[in-house]
Amino acid sequence: MTLYTHAESNIRKTWLYLTGFLIFIIIIALFISELLGSYFILWLAIIYSVLVSFFSYWYSDRIVLAMSHAKPIEKKDNPELYRLVENLCITAGLPLSKIYILNEAQPNAFATGRNPKHGVVAVTRGLLERLERTELEGVIAHELSHIGNRDALLQTVVVVLVGVIVMMVNFFRRISFFGGLGRRGGRGRGNQMGAILMLIGLILVVLAPLLATLIRMAISRKREFLADASAALLTRYPDGLARALEKISQDPNPLRAANNSTAHLFIASPFRGGESRSWFTKLFMTHPPVEERVRALRGMKI
Repeated sequence: MTLYTHAESNIRKTWLYLTGFLIFIIIIALFISELLGSYFILWLAIIYSVLVSFFSYWYSDRIVLAMSHAKPIEKKDNPELYRLVENLCITAGLPLSKIYILNEAQPNAFATGRNPKHGVVAVTRGLLERLERTELEGVIAHELSHIGNRDALLQTVVVVLVGVIVMMVNFFRRISFFGGLGRRGGRGRGNQMGAILMLIGLILVVLAPLLATLIRMAISRKREFLADASAALLTRYPDGLARALEKISQDPNPLRAANNSTAHLFIASPFRGGESRSWFTKLFMTHPPVEERVRALRGMKI
């Protein structure tokens, strides 16, 4: 598989997942709205989720940088890193991203910013100390690919969709518990239908958010594969990123600034010591296993 076909494959799979996500939401929304006899719940869920996600989209970069204690640097602070980012931005046709450094021993990096004009690349002190230039170049190219591929926007859209499902299911559950469904039909038939609908509602409460989360994780993993392929195209040297991923995953140092809400942003999982590789655990991973990413990178042909 060439670099171009690998990238195209991941793009197709991402949009396939997203299309399936939208169809899933429409089915759930129509089902709940029909049961309640009103589309009010659907519109309320959409408006609420969009408003919350709109705020997150505009201010998420500031929040993430503050949570990770990242500090901005200028060219005089680290000329070599600055020139590397500058050259890759020129090659990729992107505006120069702002550069931040985390005072962390673990080698890792992340990108944020709502669009290329507001792009931010953040790297840890450990990344600068541990990686060779070609490896560091691969990591920076990966993060710039996230910026160029508008992954922050896609992630926001997916979060909105998940939020819509959660809101609809929560409203449905509460209205069901307050007897909003029991008034449909006659007494005997109404009680029977109410019991059936309550059972369906319980299944929805349990499964809909779970399935939404699984789809969101699957999209996140495909975007990581796409960023890897895009980085390889940008540097023309897939092995640089592959070696960097191996070093990052093998480093035992914890990343103190990471938490569950920001872990998906990093190039590799920042958590150490508890990673599992079972098929079930992989369903909930925001990143593909490093072994799979390295194998894909080394199997690419330029």
